[in-house]
Amino acid sequence: MVSIATMSKDELYAWIVDLLAEMFELDKSKLSLQSNLYVDLDIDSIDAVDLAVKLKQMTGRRLQPEVFKAVRTIEDVVNALSDPGSEQAA
Repeated sequence: MVSIATMSKDELYAWIVDLLAEMFELDKSKLSLQSNLYVDLDIDSIDAVDLAVKLKQMTGRRLQPEVFKAVRTIEDVVNALSDPGSEQAA
């Protein structure tokens, strides 16, 4: 399990970029904080669910549904994971 609690936002961003590149065969050099998951990266709703499941498996954190629905960019993912209030209670 990845301990995101000890990561800076820059480290978390780098980790998410690596994860996205691996999961969706994306070119890391073309990813930025402003990259839109749906428009720029062509991730569909099924892919987004797969990403949420993978994030939970790897970090142990499950994002609240309303937080997950609001995620649009890589920066949104970073912010959601770094905010303890975005986690859904078990």
